[in-house]
Order: sequence, then structure tokens, then C-alpha cells
Amino acid sequence: MACALKAIFTTYKPHLSMVLVQILSAIVYFITEAAFNQGLNPYVYVTYRYSLAGWLMFPFAYFLERKSRPKLTLALFLELFFVALLALTIFLPVFHFDKKNRVALPINMFFTSMRCTSPTFVASVFNTVSSLTFVIAILFRIEVVDARSPRGIAKILGTLVSLAGVTIITLYKGPALHNLWDDPIHMKRLSVHENWVKGSILTIASCITWSSWYIMQAFTMKKYPCQLSLTAWITCIGGAQSAVFAVFLEHKPAAWSLKMFTIDFWAITYCGIVGSAFLIFIQLWCMNVKGPVFAAMFNPLQTVMVAVLAYFVFGEKLYTGSLLGGVIVIIGLYLLLWGKERDQAYIKTQEQSSSHCDEQKVTVEDLASA
Repeated sequence: MACALKAIFTTYKPHLSMVLVQILSAIVYFITEAAFNQGLNPYVYVTYRYSLAGWLMFPFAYFLERKSRPKLTLALFLELFFVALLALTIFLPVFHFDKKNRVALPINMFFTSMRCTSPTFVASVFNTVSSLTFVIAILFRIEVVDARSPRGIAKILGTLVSLAGVTIITLYKGPALHNLWDDPIHMKRLSVHENWVKGSILTIASCITWSSWYIMQAFTMKKYPCQLSLTAWITCIGGAQSAVFAVFLEHKPAAWSLKMFTIDFWAITYCGIVGSAFLIFIQLWCMNVKGPVFAAMFNPLQTVMVAVLAYFVFGEKLYTGSLLGGVIVIIGLYLLLWGKERDQAYIKTQEQSSSHCDEQKVTVEDLASA
């Protein structure tokens, strides 16, 4: 019994790991928005978050992967620099303007879209990351699709259904579902007017960047197959890059000071240790085992978690368009997951068949020589 459970756990360990990633990632949406609402500067937040993650991972990477880590060449370092920069581009600075057309707080692309719409909307649209990753993987020949087989049809159909769901989320808002009780936790939002067109554009731009980041990590993993070291380098370099932007754009010393045990402190601590260090490491490990498309397939679960927290805990309005589109997206994404799993089973069968034929060929040659 114990051996059977261990075998099941080993088989589904990547699946369980990605489920955990999405659950923990959902919390990032709200704790970060709460910190921003209290005045935390986004550049300072990204700098502290990545730096904390990098310094936390470096000791583990140094001691645990000391013997297996490949030599860091200049070309490889530049590639790591670009991967970190691509991750930082997800938090691309976008300036918004107040009523008098003065440049106000510089906020990043991802959280700008959240303020223009809502965390539930952003989480729903971010389900396209897996479909976009799938398309980019096909273009770079990381993923192969056989359109004549059921598994290939499922992958293509899943991608199209997913994109249709996101189109509904983006273009159809619909009536809001109201809570039947008061929200247990009230989170005051900044006075930023809703702008669903601007928010949609910024969210889609973030999705494309995020998908490209998954593909870049897959290429880098082939040259530098050490998840701990790669996580440490990405977060440390990303923290340094963010610090350069932050120093130029934020000159007030008060913006860099943090009070212990405030929402700013807990947001940076949680998002640095869990949101960056732990989650990036888990995703890199899953990509190494299952590939970038598999790692991106579990984003729909994040939508469910964000919607549940937003609606039942924070009292946020849930629109029927987001609900309908989210359900369609999840159906499409898991059609894609089914096709991917069948693909891996087919490849494994082919490899076993090829290995068996090679063994038979060797046996025949041995008998002939005897």
C-alpha cells in the first residue's frame, strides 16, 4: 500500500507542485494590491522582492549544486541577464495621470491592469499564458502537434476554446453578481477609475511577455540545468536591474524605508520568499521534468482561487462575463492538458518500442556472428 501511494505521488508530483504554485500565487494578487494601496512604491517593491529571493536562494544553490553546476561563461551570463530582464518587463513601468494631467505614481504594467479592471479579471485573462506558450513553443519547435491524431486535435481545439473564453472576458462584462453578506476583509482600493480597454491591453501585453519568459527559461535550462542556481541568478540579476530603475525614478529616502510587521513588510516578505524564490524554483523544476507548456497549463486554477477570495473574502463584484469566460477558458486549457498527457504517453511508447527493436536487432546480429 505504501509503495503504491509513493508511486502515485511520484507520478503526479509535478501536477501537485503546479497546483500548489497557483494557490500560493493567487495570494500574491491581493497582498500586493493591499500594499500598493498603502503607498508602497512598485519599483521599491520589485527591487526588495527579487533581492530577498536571490539572497535567500544563493546559499542553497552554492552548497547543494556545487558539484553539478556548469561553468558560468560570459555568453551564459548574458542569457541569464536577458531572462531576468524579460521577467522584469512583466513589471514594466507605466505612468498614469491624475485629473490635472500630471504624471502621478509610476506603476507597473501588471498591476496597472489590475487597477484598471480587477484582480479577478486579470487572473482570468492570464489563463491565456498557457495557450500563448503552446503557440510560441510550436513556432520554436519545442512542441510538436500531429493534427491527424486525437491528441493533436485536442491541443489545437483547447487553444482555440481558451482564446474564445478570454475574448468573452475581455469584450463582455455583463451584470455583476452581488454578495449576500458583507465582506469579512475590507480592502480599500486607490481612487483609480476603471478603464477596461486600457486594462485589457496591458494584461494581454503581460501575458505575451510571460509566455516568452517560459520559453526562454526552457532554452536556458538546457544549458544551465541547475534549478536552484538558475533561480538565484534570475532573482538576483532581476533585483539589480530593478534597483537601477528605482534609483533613477524614486529619489525620496522615505520610499525605501519599511516599518516592521506592516502590510508593506509582509507583502515583500511573502512575495520574495514564496512568490519569487520558492515558486520560480518549483516552476523551473516542472519545466525541466515536463516542459514549459505543462508548467503554464495550470494557470486556470489561479483564476478559481482569485475569484473565490475576491468574491467571498474581499467582497469584490464578480461579473457574469468573467464567470462565463473563465469556465470556457478552463475547459479549453484542460483539453490542451489532456492532449499533452496523451502526447507524452505516445512518445514513451515509441521510445520503448524503439528500444525493444534495437535489443532484438542486437540479438539477431549476435546469433548470426555465432
